[in-house]
Amino acid sequence: MLPLQIHLTLPPWIGDVADTNKRYHSDEERVGLAVELSRQNVERGGGGPFGAAVFNNHSGRLVAVGVNRVVPQGCSVAHAEMMAIMIAQQRLSRHRLNEDGSQYALATSSQPCCQCYGASVWAGIDELLIGARSEDVEELTQFDEGPLPVDWIGELTRRHIAVRRDILRDQARDVLASYGATGTPY
Repeated sequence: MLPLQIHLTLPPWIGDVADTNKRYHSDEERVGLAVELSRQNVERGGGGPFGAAVFNNHSGRLVAVGVNRVVPQGCSVAHAEMMAIMIAQQRLSRHRLNEDGSQYALATSSQPCCQCYGASVWAGIDELLIGARSEDVEELTQFDEGPLPVDWIGELTRRHIAVRRDILRDQARDVLASYGATGTPY
């Protein structure tokens, strides 16, 4: 019989890092959480050096977080952004986060790869907040971020998704560099 479900999990330490009582209003607070998640994921051996979080823009409430779980879960879609988006969708019980008129931000420790870029378009993300750039990822690690449209920011903007990048870029690059120095093949 074919499996009828999938099961993906985040590491149990997530609750030690993600504060659901705090309101995250600034871009730096939001990306700072994503960077800290990426740092902890590397230090605790949970997966690759990527963290992400979804926030309600109005309230600053943390809706969901994700870290890279590709190798531990044996699933190529278990990227930090994908995990955060899927958990947010499950928590809010809707496939398009902003369909109720609320606005949502996706904060990432690093620029989304081609897979996560596409998911951002369809998931109802209104703002994309980015730490490190894809060239940082490829320079400091062995990851291939895949192809994006030449004007990927323009494409998102045309779809009413605001993009802000280089938020805490140095801190995000530090995590990538630390990970890259280990030679871990995630």
